[in-house]
Amino acid sequence: MLAIENLDVFYGDAQALDGVSLTVGQGEIVAIVGANGAGKTSLIRAIAGMVRPAAGRVLLHGSDIAGLPTHRICDLGIGQVAEGRQVFPTMTVLENLEMGALLPRARGHQAKNLERVLAMFPILVERSGQAAGTLSGGEQQMLAIARCLMGEPELVMFDEPSLGLSPAVTQAVLQTIRDLNRDGLTCVLVEQNVAVSLRLASKAYVLENGRVTLSGTGGELLADDRVRKAYLGM
Repeated sequence: MLAIENLDVFYGDAQALDGVSLTVGQGEIVAIVGANGAGKTSLIRAIAGMVRPAAGRVLLHGSDIAGLPTHRICDLGIGQVAEGRQVFPTMTVLENLEMGALLPRARGHQAKNLERVLAMFPILVERSGQAAGTLSGGEQQMLAIARCLMGEPELVMFDEPSLGLSPAVTQAVLQTIRDLNRDGLTCVLVEQNVAVSLRLASKAYVLENGRVTLSGTGGELLADDRVRKAYLGM
C-alpha cells in the first residue's frame, strides 16, 4: 500500500533521514521506534507532505506522492493523528469533527461518518458543545482520532498517541487503534512506549540517526537483544 524508498530529508544542513526504506502493507500495523531525534517524526512529516524530501520516493498504491501538498495527500487517503493532539481549542467538539470532514473524499458522507465516530467515542456526544481545549488529555486524543476518521482515511499515522496520558487512558487509546485495525484500517504507529508498540505491531522498524537499523515482526524485535538492551532496559 505504502512504500518508502531511499528517503533523504534535511533541515538546512542537518540530515534527519538518510536513505530510509520501508513498506506498509494493506491492513498492517507498522511500528516505527527509536530514541528522540532518531528521525521518527521527520518520517511522518515527509509522508504527510509537511516537509519535502531531498531524495527518494513515497509511493502510495504505486504512485509517487513525495512533495505533494498536505491537503492532496490527505485527500488521497492518508490521515494523521499528530503528536500533542492538535485539536482546535476554542472550537467545540462538534466543530472540530466537522473540520475533519472538509476533505473532498469525505464531504458527501459527513452524517454517516459523524454517527460512526460518535458511536465509537460516546463521551464526545456528551461533550459535543464543549470547547475542545477544556477536555481532558484522553478526551482530546479521542477527539483527534475521531476528527481524523471523519476524513475517511485508508491509512492513519499515529504520532506518540500515548504522550501525556495516564496508563489506563493509554490502554484505551491503544485498544482503539487495535479495533480500527481489525475493521480494516492500516496504521503506522510512532510510540514512545516501545514494548507496547511492538506488541501491537505486525511489523516494525528501528530508526537510529535517521537510518533504518533493524526491521522485522513486532515479536522478532521484542526478542532481539539489541532492542531489549537499547529500548527496554533489559
